[in-house]
Amino acid sequence: MYARVLQDMRRAKKRGDLSTRVRPEVIRENGVVREVRVPPLVAPPTSGSIADIPFTNAAEAPGSVAVRRKVGDRYVPVTAVAFAREVTDVAKGLIAAGLVPGGRVAVMARTCYEWAVLDFAIWAAGGQTVPIYATSSAEQIEWILRDSGTAFIVVENADHAATADTAISALPAELPRPRLWQIDDGALAQLTALGRDVADAEVTERRAAMDPGTIATLVYTSGTTGRPKGCVLTHANLHAESANVVELLKPVFEEVTKQTASTLLFLPLAHILGRTIQIACLAGRIEIGHCPSIKPDELRPELAAFKPTFLVGVPSLFEKIHDTGRATAEKIGRGSSFERADRIAVKYGEAALNKYLGKGPGPSLGLAAARLLYDLLVYRRIRAALGGRMSYAISGGSPLDTRLNLFFFACGIIIYEGYGLTETTAAATLIPPLTPRPGTVGQPLPGMAIRIGDDGEVLIKGGTVFTSYWNNPAATAGTLDGEWFATGDLGTLDDDGYLKITGRKKDIIITNGGKNVSPAVLEDRLRSRPPIGQCVVVGDQRAYIGALITLEQDALEHWLAVRKRPRDTPFEELKHDKDLLADVQRAVDYANEAVSRAESIRKFILVEGEFTEENGLLTPSLKVKRKAVTEAYAKDIEELYGS
Repeated sequence: MYARVLQDMRRAKKRGDLSTRVRPEVIRENGVVREVRVPPLVAPPTSGSIADIPFTNAAEAPGSVAVRRKVGDRYVPVTAVAFAREVTDVAKGLIAAGLVPGGRVAVMARTCYEWAVLDFAIWAAGGQTVPIYATSSAEQIEWILRDSGTAFIVVENADHAATADTAISALPAELPRPRLWQIDDGALAQLTALGRDVADAEVTERRAAMDPGTIATLVYTSGTTGRPKGCVLTHANLHAESANVVELLKPVFEEVTKQTASTLLFLPLAHILGRTIQIACLAGRIEIGHCPSIKPDELRPELAAFKPTFLVGVPSLFEKIHDTGRATAEKIGRGSSFERADRIAVKYGEAALNKYLGKGPGPSLGLAAARLLYDLLVYRRIRAALGGRMSYAISGGSPLDTRLNLFFFACGIIIYEGYGLTETTAAATLIPPLTPRPGTVGQPLPGMAIRIGDDGEVLIKGGTVFTSYWNNPAATAGTLDGEWFATGDLGTLDDDGYLKITGRKKDIIITNGGKNVSPAVLEDRLRSRPPIGQCVVVGDQRAYIGALITLEQDALEHWLAVRKRPRDTPFEELKHDKDLLADVQRAVDYANEAVSRAESIRKFILVEGEFTEENGLLTPSLKVKRKAVTEAYAKDIEELYGS
């Protein structure tokens, strides 16, 4: 599979019809690349909205498969015409319930088929969707409902309903109480029954009344500090993102693999990345399925059943798949074999990629032979764990370790990294499909521009940039300066216009020696090595850089099992275990390879527990709340610095 995909990529690139569609304009100032622009592949719409997608599909390709819905142990096809019919029926129910044009409906559920129906039904009824993470607390829900003025809320199950009821009861007395439906208690059927007397023409009229500038959704940022802010995204924003992603990727993926593109969605649909991928797939008539969990043990059987041709995930997913392969090998006494396979994969991937990009002779005969051997022993198992048909993946949310990217490259799975925020409707940059470059997050998505500010901040403009923060003009003014959105992230552009993210402005650590250190580079590399779980680099106004490190539970249990140690070994004993500390030190050494000595981690301390949403140390999008962590582990930090 690997050789065929790479060979077909070479042919497509040489032919030029796919590789020359996107021509970035690189702008230099004083000899340094400061800006890069890419023209759109799809013109901005002048009429209509995202709500039209199911109905266009039903009219143009009624028998095509829109979604494969999980029923029992099988994924059952739902045609375009059937999907549009269900969207219409639920939209009529919302209208009958009193949803007015521009009214807001909150959806609180894990990733599922019903989420897709509800999203398009809300739009078809002229409404605006307000996604809420399924893990949200009553306090978080209350804030979103109050700030957005939501009229209705649809939740997944009884637990969600109980939490939502608590939130609703806490709303100020002068606000109306949102009406609530529950998916696993028949919400869609209830709405369908409610709307039986509403004519289909009413839905058609409401869709016709919307245009690209109509607000489609308020997406509340998960917020590492303070209350979440509601990002106002229009139908034009969603179109700019989804249409350009489809036009950029689908022709290449299908041309190279000769497969009908399909994907299994498992990222939370409350997160803008999962949501825009869903929209893009439906717009591009790419088959999708839904899985409610991102946990590898729960996701793996679903991948085997669905067999996607590509996936969209986050680095932790690919890290977990890699680590599971390592753990499996160690359990059967082949840990050293996996380590060799890992090294061979990285060397082979780097050599093969350099040849593809015209920068080297390619893998030696010995290296190629070693890769073939380990393909039989290791790499094919990695492909099997992802369903067996996958050639491509897209990774977002945080940087993916370059070595890990090369490992999957040698396994026959090419991972394209992207970068974006809720405020940019997900991806603002993406690796071009025929010119992979591990270690970067790609060039601007077609229709977008990236600029590096005087202080190194990444600035973005283009069709995907949001219009404002809901009810928060001060925050809007602080980030939208004319055409450019100030991301708060730091980055650099290379000579070809590829962006590399180097950290967050607000997270910069300044040691008492005056050294500026970006913790993200160290933390991302640390997390890519078992048995590390989450970590936080510290050292502001200290003599040197240190790190708080948690242990990933599955990796720790495996570490103990291999050494025939009790699973319930006390943490205080583990904290001082020389063998465990040596393994963690190797991960720290790997992280330190990316920085100068002055920026390197000099000391670390293992801390008990995990950073989770439940204990308030992670956001729903799995970002560390740095301030909350440093407050929770203040004593450990003092111990780290000997105070």
